[in-house]
Amino acid sequence: MDIQEIIAFIALGIALAFLIKKFFFKKRKSDKNCGSGDDCGCN
Repeated sequence: MDIQEIIAFIALGIALAFLIKKFFFKKRKSDKNCGSGDDCGCN
């Protein structure tokens, strides 16, 4: 395995982890904070 491939896989893993983490945190916040009037932080 080339060093360039290793770096690419590490970058891909970090990007996927960031997106998954961001998605789950947004989903949890929207479940707790939304539905109570105009103070929704979903948008």
